[in-house]
Amino acid sequence: QVHLDESGGGLVQAGGSLRLSCAASGRTFSTYAVAWFRQAPGKEREFVAALDWSGSSTNYADSVKGRFTISRDNAKNTVYLQMNSLKPEDTAIYYCAAQNWGIPSMSRYTYDNWGQGTQVTVSS
Repeated sequence: QVHLDESGGGLVQAGGSLRLSCAASGRTFSTYAVAWFRQAPGKEREFVAALDWSGSSTNYADSVKGRFTISRDNAKNTVYLQMNSLKPEDTAIYYCAAQNWGIPSMSRYTYDNWGQGTQVTVSS
């Protein structure tokens, strides 16, 4: 198991940018597939982006393609989500997730390690 700790959320105007970070501790992180999910009030948790252990294979939700970029720095045990051209509908709590030797899956049931989340609010 790894412990995941998200940061970087906040309040931003529509069209702005934020970079979320997810710091991992507890085990060797370089073998983990990682992902970001988000959950808006009253809605199901939904997939945002995922990245395999090597950083060479990615998946993105259609709603964020071309605006968000997932990346990782295994030397720092950290995963990032760069969010550009933010929209009010991107407002949600964003969660980092990880699965050892996993694939960059879009299913939340793939991942068994989760952070506590960081709030992102985009004002219109």
